[in-house]
Amino acid sequence: MSAAAFFKEYIRNRKTIGAVVPSSPALARRITEAAEVWKAGRVLELGPGTGALTASIADSMPHTSEYLGIELNGDFAERLRMRFPSLRFENAAAQEFDFDSMMAPDERFDVIVSGLPWASFPSELQTAILDRVLPRLAPGGRFATFAYWGFHKLPAGRKFRALLHERLHGAETTRVVWGNVPPAFVYVARA
Repeated sequence: MSAAAFFKEYIRNRKTIGAVVPSSPALARRITEAAEVWKAGRVLELGPGTGALTASIADSMPHTSEYLGIELNGDFAERLRMRFPSLRFENAAAQEFDFDSMMAPDERFDVIVSGLPWASFPSELQTAILDRVLPRLAPGGRFATFAYWGFHKLPAGRKFRALLHERLHGAETTRVVWGNVPPAFVYVARA
């Protein structure tokens, strides 16, 4: 998807798309490395958008891995299915997704990668999403998401960081990826 088409979707859906351009390949590499995607048997991606992170995940995960992407934007979900035909994408809200419809209650994801715009969500939505997906993270599994440098110091960014620390103890941050617009870093934590 071109930058112009992405920007058009951003204008149409500002409440659910948190960036004006897709994430950079450098940020995608940083998040897949931090999440240790290369050793995951099952990967969940929240908000794959146009596939900027998905491409790096697909390149990094073992060929035997299972992948699920949950994307709220129907146009994005359809484009993802065409671009990555071997991966599974569901058009749904993460906080409402019925994991039991596709996996046994005791099955878990080894890695959850999120491209969601957490700081733009109200705290109730942040909590609802984490409460839905984190119980599906395997013991010792990794959760990784990114935040825009500088924005993490705003009230919404600070609230999300506190919530993340509350839900996943030991959340750490990576170095800033300056080659992203805007610059970003990754939060990563183990269940």
